[in-house]
Amino acid sequence: MPDNDIRQFEKVGEILDRNGRSPARLIPILQAVQAEYRYLPEEIMTYIATSLGVSPARVFGVATFFSHFALNPKGKYIVRVCDGTACHVKKSTDLLDALRKRLNLSEAKPTTSDMLFTVETVSCLGACGLAPAMVVNEEVHGLMTPAMAVAVIDEICKKEKENVR
Repeated sequence: MPDNDIRQFEKVGEILDRNGRSPARLIPILQAVQAEYRYLPEEIMTYIATSLGVSPARVFGVATFFSHFALNPKGKYIVRVCDGTACHVKKSTDLLDALRKRLNLSEAKPTTSDMLFTVETVSCLGACGLAPAMVVNEEVHGLMTPAMAVAVIDEICKKEKENVR
């Protein structure tokens, strides 16, 4: 087993220990694992099931029931474009199209190859007065135009390049 895999399971072991290796703490355990890895890798969910003495089906069932959990890797920046009624009427799909074009993404490929961005739609952000709206991680951007959405992405890319140097 490569060192990285061992470290990966050690971190999950720490999360399990913090939660008393209790099956009743499955949701907080999955939340902590996702916070660490940005998604729930299949092999880690199987490890969690074995460690808790529950079936893998139970762990997968919880992970797939709650929309908060991701089974595929997500980028460092998760861009959620609202497609609720107010945003849709104000052309939020134009924002989505502009973001996907700028990042070379599609509905089938929501995450950039460099794992920097994931673009997804949500049913409602609860920011109807700011329609059309999008959220980047936890930061709400309202009254957006396609050009403004792309500018937000460009600014993040600029900051990321500055941090690399």
